[in-house]
Amino acid sequence: MIAELVSSALGLALYLNTLSADFCYDDSRAIKTNQDLLPETPWTHIFYNDFWGTLLTHSGSHKSYRPLCTLSFRLNHAIGGLNPWSYHLVNILLHAAVTGLFTSFSKILLGDGYWTFMAGLMFASHPIHTEAVAGIVGRADVGASLFFLLSLLCYIKHCSTRGYSARTWGWFLGTGLCAGCSMLWKEQGVTVLAVSAVYDVFVFHRLKMKQILPTIYKGKNLSLFLSMSLLTLWGTSLLGARLYWMGNKPPSFSNSDNPAADSDSLLARTLTFFYLPTKNLWLLLCPDTLSFDWSMDAVPLLKTICDWRNLHTVAFYIGLLLLAYCGLKSPSVESEYYGKFVTNGKQNANGHSCHSDVEYRNSEIKPSFASKVENGIKNNVPQTTPLPSTENIVVLSLSLLIIPFVPATNLFFYVGFVIAERVLYIPSMGFCLLITVGARALYVRVQKRFLKSLIFYATATLIVFYGLKTAIRNGDWQNEEMLYRSGIKVNPAKAWGNLGNVLKSQSKISEAESAYRNALYYRSNMADMLYNLGLLLQENSRFAEALHYYKLAIGSRPTLASAYLNTGIILMNQGKTEEARRTFLKCSEIPDENLKDPHAHKSSVTSCLYNLGKLYHEQGHYEEALSVYKEAIQKMPRQFAPQSLYNMMGEAYMRLSKLPEAEHWYMESLRSKTDHIPAHLTYGKLLALTGRKSEAEKFFLKAIELDPTKGNCYMHYGQFLLEEARLLEAAEMAKKAAELDSTEFDVVFNAAHMLRQASLNEAAEKYYDLAARLRPNYPAALMNLGAILHLNGRLHKAEANYLRALQLKPDDVITQSNLRKLWNIMEKQGLKTSKT
Repeated sequence: MIAELVSSALGLALYLNTLSADFCYDDSRAIKTNQDLLPETPWTHIFYNDFWGTLLTHSGSHKSYRPLCTLSFRLNHAIGGLNPWSYHLVNILLHAAVTGLFTSFSKILLGDGYWTFMAGLMFASHPIHTEAVAGIVGRADVGASLFFLLSLLCYIKHCSTRGYSARTWGWFLGTGLCAGCSMLWKEQGVTVLAVSAVYDVFVFHRLKMKQILPTIYKGKNLSLFLSMSLLTLWGTSLLGARLYWMGNKPPSFSNSDNPAADSDSLLARTLTFFYLPTKNLWLLLCPDTLSFDWSMDAVPLLKTICDWRNLHTVAFYIGLLLLAYCGLKSPSVESEYYGKFVTNGKQNANGHSCHSDVEYRNSEIKPSFASKVENGIKNNVPQTTPLPSTENIVVLSLSLLIIPFVPATNLFFYVGFVIAERVLYIPSMGFCLLITVGARALYVRVQKRFLKSLIFYATATLIVFYGLKTAIRNGDWQNEEMLYRSGIKVNPAKAWGNLGNVLKSQSKISEAESAYRNALYYRSNMADMLYNLGLLLQENSRFAEALHYYKLAIGSRPTLASAYLNTGIILMNQGKTEEARRTFLKCSEIPDENLKDPHAHKSSVTSCLYNLGKLYHEQGHYEEALSVYKEAIQKMPRQFAPQSLYNMMGEAYMRLSKLPEAEHWYMESLRSKTDHIPAHLTYGKLLALTGRKSEAEKFFLKAIELDPTKGNCYMHYGQFLLEEARLLEAAEMAKKAAELDSTEFDVVFNAAHMLRQASLNEAAEKYYDLAARLRPNYPAALMNLGAILHLNGRLHKAEANYLRALQLKPDDVITQSNLRKLWNIMEKQGLKTSKT
């Protein structure tokens, strides 16, 4: 028990500093934007959607069905919202629990000595676990490991009680249930059933390869045959249900996720897929270089036989085969004695072979039970059973290392990654056992005390180094900037691109731009990076450059709806309305099939339709605008915020004088977001128009209360006051609006209008002048400035503004009339005009 507690405590202590870490990398999509975590989403959706919140049967789904993990995120969200502290705490506690269970499992194989302690400490401190524990989405692997070990321990109890107690089938039921739970945390959890079979055959029964078929098929051990059959049946059922639930289709991934799978060369695919397990084993043995992402070109393809990395592949498989041969080969001396196997000259007891006293003099003898009949009563009599041999443990360790890793090998289906460190969380159990049992075997074989000490302290030193590396690596997971900077060496394209997003969020615009350009230097066709760079340029008013990168992004990924959306917005603001209209229409027609994030795509399509409707609205085509708005509502995903769309629906109906419909949509807008300011203003205007003045004023005042810094709110309220002939109050609102939004032309221009109507001509002149400076080529601004100057007696300035307005709009009748009136006044006063 002490070994379990100490190992768990180390696993807990090493990760305590991650409690202060933020959400990183995949956490955003799995947690922050996952609608399945929200209380308004029915919790049953978790069982129909994948890990990222996409419907499992959707063509673009990742097919990662992990409902128990998502359910744990939802509980976290219900208790602590989006505070990352609680999410990290659960991950750490789960890791501590897994470490304790692994140490208990090691004790069954290695006894109560310090080698069990070593195995537990090695697992607790291994750096390969940092992604699974420090990264919140890694909870899927840690949770799967918890139930993986519970299932395996249940099966071990089933084996030890089989044949004399009815409770043995209760333990088997526990095995099956925990295996199912492990698979519902992460897919590879189902492999525990195969590992359990290996334990039963090679550890509990200690069968060698030659003995397996005779034992099972000749009826020598019916209980073993029954257990194997049930394990196979349950495993097949789980896999069949899993395949059916995801629509009987494998997931599809982009070529950047797994370049080898997308390679046209059979040789390159074969060599690379054979090499990748070698690279994974190296990460377990020497986790010096770790990365948050190993996609794209992090591991270059092996394209020829001459690639020197093929030597690593050959050495790996030779070593693996030698280990397997040593563990599975039949003993040199074997005979059968009264129907019981005799191994190395010693009789087998209940299928458990004996070991030399020298080899296991430090090992604790484990109790088992045999049935004995005394006076007609069957009793369970304790019987000493030695620990498994080194060969048995090697076989089990190899099965723990290899079998859970098989789903990631691309053997049965292509996966969406090249290497994923968190996938190695369960296989690392086999690795830690293999290293420990190997060190123990060397320790037993050598005779000199110095060599024994050297082996022991070398193993302890390895654990210390692993612990130090884990502590250092946890520092990288403190925040996204440190994490992405640490990955530049391994995957520069992905790391620089993600770093650009972080720097942009920190308002480090030039550094963010540099990071995006670095990412594109390494991989020039990354649509996401091209789009992100375009968005950065757009937000900094570099519209021509932004359009260039949006077009490149669309060329790289023609289904990138967000690039169409922003292209259309820029074109619309530049007055290129026909191009903008075509862009929005093209975006609205892009289907969401085979897209990784269909929710984000649908949001962009809805936004495109919203902006297309606004374009029609501004052109006075209100019926067309309504048609587009209705289509947007039909295509709108659950997570889309609809208040602006509903408000514009109301505006369109308002312009068509369909006031009941307009009121309905204004109310819908306010229902979807009670503090939506534009809906307060537009609904206030409708109430004023229909004679409900006091209600209207309440909505205007509420809009001001919601955001006292927004000049537009004061402007609308001022217009209402003006219509109510409350001129002085209207003038005050106009001044306030213009002061707050002094760079917004519409606010300043309308404020000047209101001041003029309130006969405050000097103040009106000030704001007309400001409006003309904001839009120096806008004829209406110049004409109105000329008019107020005309009224205020500044005749020469008035003339200059009238003339400038006429240069821009020569056929404007009002400006021409005002200019003639001005010249008449100037001539009467003997002033020189441009006409003379």
